[in-house]
Parts: sequence; structure tokens; C-alpha cells
Amino acid sequence: MFRPIASPAPSRRLPLLRHLPARLLASLGLRRQRLALARLDDRLLADIGLTPDAARIESERPVWDAPAHWRG
Repeated sequence: MFRPIASPAPSRRLPLLRHLPARLLASLGLRRQRLALARLDDRLLADIGLTPDAARIESERPVWDAPAHWRG
């Protein structure tokens, strides 16, 4: 009797690699936004409801430290 040829198991890395370009673009965008936040003066920060300390803390966060709801 003939046995069917088993197909290779799908790679577990494939889903991660498929989303890599989108994740890189999102990370670059997040970094750009945090740099822009760091350049705002006190008046503009007050307009968006942030204190200078809160803006400094947010702008110093590493790019991989994104809010959970952004990571999808």
C-alpha cells in the first residue's frame, strides 16, 4: 500500500515575519511621535492636557514600550 506524503508542518515564524514590515513602520511612527512630543513647549503641552513631566516621561519610553491597544 502507498502511504500519503505528509506535508511539512507550517513554520511558527511565518506569522511573525508576515507582520514584520507593519510592525517596523508602526515602531518608526511611534518613535517619530515621541520625538515630536519632546519638542513641544509648555503652552502646546497644556493645550493637549499634558504636563511637561508627563510629556518627558512619555518621550523617553523605548520604542518597544507601546500601549497594549496599539500592538493589536
